[in-house]
This record gives sequence, structure tokens and C-alpha cells, in this order.
Amino acid sequence: MPSSAASSNLTRVLLVDDSEIMLTCARAALTHDCTVVGAVKDGLQALEAARRLHPDVIVLDISMPGMTGLEVASRLRAEGSTAAVVFLTVHDDEDFVLAAKKAGGIGYVVKLRLAADLLHAVEEARAGRSFVSPFSRATAPVAQAAH
Repeated sequence: MPSSAASSNLTRVLLVDDSEIMLTCARAALTHDCTVVGAVKDGLQALEAARRLHPDVIVLDISMPGMTGLEVASRLRAEGSTAAVVFLTVHDDEDFVLAAKKAGGIGYVVKLRLAADLLHAVEEARAGRSFVSPFSRATAPVAQAAH
């Protein structure tokens, strides 16, 4: 059993996505190397959970009903949150990457690459370094050729 000192060194992550399946997949990708301190399904819950839980990293969906992830990230920054934001999204478009950076995001993971990229993106974000998944449209011909 790990000591509490070792456990306290794990990156504390808050997951935010309106899809229960995505929350489950993200938790599974991070569970051995991070402490998932919460998982919520909308922007208002994300703001409240971030205030209460003080995560190191927030993994945040862009497209959610009500308040988008971009709006959540902007509000967190305006409130002085120091949590690093990693966006987890279906959008594999440079305009969204730029909007995510403008909103305060340091990481950008395309959902199709969750298993390959999420843990690395969270580790990079915790270290203050940016990470952007390779776009799926750029890797699609490779995936198709493999079939």
C-alpha cells in the first residue's frame, strides 16, 4: 500500500464532460498515475468543483450544453484558479486549438486519441508544458491503410 506521502504527490485531476462514457474512459486512462478528485457533467458543476477541490489539472470538454468548456476555462482564469486546463474534445480543428489556448488551456486532446494522449497531456500540463494531440484527419490515412 502506498504511503500517504507518495499518494499526495499524484496529480489531482478534475474531469468535466457531459458524457458518462467519456468520464469513465478518462478516469480509466488516469487512475494509476493520478488521483481523480471529481467528475462532473456541466460547466456550473465544474466551477463549483474546481473551487472546492483545488485540482492540479482540469480535464475539460469543449462542447457541453449550457456553458461551454471554453467559457468555463475563461471563468476559472478570471477567478484566479491556478489549475492547468487540458481540453478533451471531438474538435480536431486548429481554430478550436487557438480558442482553447486563448481561454487558458495548456493541453488539447482529441477524444479519438484519449487512450494514447490523455495521461501524457496531464503530465505535461502539471509540469507547465503544452501538449496538443495530432489531429485525427492528419492520422486518418495511416489508420485506413492499416485496415
